[in-house]
Amino acid sequence: QVQLVESGGGLVQAGDSLRLSCAASGRTFSTYNMGWFRQAPGKEREFVAVIRRSSSSTYYADSVKGRFTISRDNAKNTVYLQMNSLKPEDTAVYYCAADDSYYSSKHYTASGYDNWGQGTQVTVSS
Repeated sequence: QVQLVESGGGLVQAGDSLRLSCAASGRTFSTYNMGWFRQAPGKEREFVAVIRRSSSSTYYADSVKGRFTISRDNAKNTVYLQMNSLKPEDTAVYYCAADDSYYSSKHYTASGYDNWGQGTQVTVSS
């Protein structure tokens, strides 16, 4: 099991940028597929991005493609989410998630992950 701690959220204006970080405990971080999800009030948790454990290939939700970038630093046990051109509809609590099973389309859904952080709030004002 891995412990995850997100940071970097805050209040920004539309068009601004933020970088979220997710620090993981343990010495097997490189074996985990890492995902970012978000949840707005009254809505279900939705997939944002995933970075694969082996090749570090990435996949994004259409709503953030071209604006957000997921990356990882295995030496620092950290995954990042660089968010540019933020919009008010990006306002949500952002969660990172980890799963060490074989990469598949299940990693585009919340049910595909066993380990979750506590979340960090991102608020984008218009």
